[in-house]
Amino acid sequence: MGAASSLFPGATEADWRRAAEAALHGASLETLASQTADGIRIEPVYRPAEGPRALGRDGPWRVVARLDHPDPGEANAQALDDLANGADALQVVFSGALGAHGYGLRRFDPATLHKAFDGVRFDAGAHFELDLGRDGPRQALAFAALIERAGLKPADCAVSFGLDPFAASARGPFPADWTAQAAPHLESALALRTMGFGAPLMAADARSVHAAGGTPAQELAFALAAAISLLRLLEAAGAPPAEARALIAFRLAADADEFATLAKFRALRIAWSRIEDACGLEPRAAHVQAESAWRMMTARDPYVNVMRGAMAAFSAGLGGADSVSVLPHTLAVGLPDSLARRLARNAQLILLRESHLGFVADPAAGAGAFEAMTKALCERAWALFQDIEGEGGLPSALASGAFQGQVAVSAAALARDVARVNSPITGVSAHADLAEPRVEAALGAPEREALTPADGALAPFRLAEPFERLRDRSDVIVQRTGSRPRVYLAAFGPEPVHRGRVAFVREWLEAGGFEAVTDGQSATAEEAVERMNASGAPLVCLCGDDKAYAAQAEAFAKLIGASGAKGLALAGRPGDHEAEWRAAGVEDFIFAGGDAVKALEGLYSRIGA
Repeated sequence: MGAASSLFPGATEADWRRAAEAALHGASLETLASQTADGIRIEPVYRPAEGPRALGRDGPWRVVARLDHPDPGEANAQALDDLANGADALQVVFSGALGAHGYGLRRFDPATLHKAFDGVRFDAGAHFELDLGRDGPRQALAFAALIERAGLKPADCAVSFGLDPFAASARGPFPADWTAQAAPHLESALALRTMGFGAPLMAADARSVHAAGGTPAQELAFALAAAISLLRLLEAAGAPPAEARALIAFRLAADADEFATLAKFRALRIAWSRIEDACGLEPRAAHVQAESAWRMMTARDPYVNVMRGAMAAFSAGLGGADSVSVLPHTLAVGLPDSLARRLARNAQLILLRESHLGFVADPAAGAGAFEAMTKALCERAWALFQDIEGEGGLPSALASGAFQGQVAVSAAALARDVARVNSPITGVSAHADLAEPRVEAALGAPEREALTPADGALAPFRLAEPFERLRDRSDVIVQRTGSRPRVYLAAFGPEPVHRGRVAFVREWLEAGGFEAVTDGQSATAEEAVERMNASGAPLVCLCGDDKAYAAQAEAFAKLIGASGAKGLALAGRPGDHEAEWRAAGVEDFIFAGGDAVKALEGLYSRIGA
């Protein structure tokens, strides 16, 4: 121990601050601070801290595999393979469910369900989580009838039925008549309870908020408000609060932001305990389900999704989720094949069975950063929850569109950050590979079912879609001409001077599907025009440093513009020279923090593509 101490001497916070200040070359440590989508400040360093603890699961989280093939025979093969190879639970996805993403069982008649679950033992220890579609109440009862026909006791089968009257908010304007909307879900829940099925029967499912671009606090507030609405609904139907709360499960999305996701799951349990206490109930461990986030999935370079899913599972599991479902990495491309499903399943199994991450209760407890984020999220979510309650509860807030409006504001800010590459997406807006092979979906899989949400919905979207659409335009040009659209990088000044901007612009262009062509520096504008013509590229971008621009950018721009180039850009901010350079022919300025999507769309417009 003494030898180790001498090799690794203790460092104080003051030591760290001095080292950080030296690395920043005089800049303030404040430059290392950042802010979350909820306006929560993230400090550069935290001290150890103690925070409130909430009751959570006992032991590892459950590994959930999706059963989502529209064909019941193929769905059955999925189920048997996953259960035989390490999955603890099946997420039974019906068409139109929040987690269906264009797939899922499209029928739920007895013959279809029997075929889909042939050979599956409902009383053999596996858990089942239903992700219900538009006809959720009838689907839940049909699944219960399947178990009864098997001659099994409902109490011996672990099923989370997921009845969710608020799922309608993801499909269009929420109906103003909450009673009529909630009635079939309540009736089905009570019927299931009478049949002898255990909890949970209903779901406070906030995945739609995350998928629509909501912040962690908005997702938490929605979940809390949905749960309290269900609690009131069940109580009015005669279920005592102590019994009613056990009938409700929570569902949240988990994304690759470890810090926010882990804190969000911790915050949910703490905030719900506060509601239980306010209801005069002794807090009990809530049932919390997690699914990796749809909005972070990409169709380009989808193998990066394997890491995103693993990080989401890590964060949700360590945050206290009872079960975790990871979307297979090719889901944005098409219905996943067996390899994609196996990777989604095995990523969790490695975390649990090789890294043993499920055996530590609340591992983030005492870590200053996680405690601070959990506390701040609790406060933000509680304030939003109180606002919703002040509007008459979640049904009223959704019927008026007030909550959807708040989410839309957050989604716009998120989309703006993505378009400006302030929130880079690996493999899409950062480090794109124009030569990447396209992955295959499951052989013979049906086409994705198109479900277009109406106005006023908490409509799901993927962050990568704007850049993927640009790449699709590039692919169309390749199919038509045999090559990608090209941009010639006219570099001037010594190589060390223009190297950084050439590298930046190359990656920036590749994110939009353009091939960057460069062949060294040009000493004169005439030489740049000659090189441009030899390249065959219809578009040109000037690349140099600010000193070189001040001396030569105007001359280069005038001559290149006169040579017939269809578009001319300059890498960097124009500063005081903008009017001068635009007059010389520069049409776009490419720089970090600019709207890359808009600028890349402009390049396609200039070549008529």
